[in-house]
Amino acid sequence: MGGQRQIRPGRVYQTVTTLMNHRISPRVKVQEPIWYKVVESIPPSEILTRPFPPQHKAPNPKTRRPSRLFQPQQIVYEEDELRRTFYKDHPWELARPRMIIEMDGKDAMRYDWSKGLIQPGMPLCGESVVQRQLWMMYNVPGMTKEKAYDIVRREFYALRQEEEVEQRIAKEEAQMVGAYFGKSYLQVGMQLEDEQYEKWKKWAGKQIEAVRAEQNAAYTSFGNEEAEAEAEADSIDLDEIEAEQSAAEEVPVRR
Repeated sequence: MGGQRQIRPGRVYQTVTTLMNHRISPRVKVQEPIWYKVVESIPPSEILTRPFPPQHKAPNPKTRRPSRLFQPQQIVYEEDELRRTFYKDHPWELARPRMIIEMDGKDAMRYDWSKGLIQPGMPLCGESVVQRQLWMMYNVPGMTKEKAYDIVRREFYALRQEEEVEQRIAKEEAQMVGAYFGKSYLQVGMQLEDEQYEKWKKWAGKQIEAVRAEQNAAYTSFGNEEAEAEAEADSIDLDEIEAEQSAAEEVPVRR
């Protein structure tokens, strides 16, 4: 194409608009493409050079040539490190069910983390610890990240223990009036694990028996070969051998 850049994709919207306005048959209704409104609101870029993405952090002055210059930078929030620390220390909190439904998208504005971990409409979870810790770091004088984490962690343990006590008492009260809850998640998991273990034991037993049978067969064939060779040696008649030797000696030699 002569080494020139093609700018035809930038004029797709204008071309389609012209074709739709100048129809061959005015009575025939032309169906509008699905992407027509999207391209109208978000037109393609007309700049032929690659745009420089916004920088979320200062470049490293030690590097002479920055790598991945035109790739978008990773957006990192301060809460990410706090979440990573909490869930690394409490991995089983990720197994608890979470409610991610929002009413109007402004639920976080109604939370007041100065009052504690319990917030209206939000169950106790790791995000409560992260937001409470972040509030203490910026609103309590002389508060460090480690100290705030220890304080909030103790509050979290106390509230979680209180929830477990309430659930256990409620379960005992319900069982007193005839309620049946079945097996817990831990009991179901242990049962499934025991079933898989029993299946593995049967498979391993069959494998061991097959290996032993193969070994016994190898030793048995080795002994049978020696016994057969000895039997063949014993079956040779010495009289026949002597007769063959004497007959060979009586044959005259031609000169």
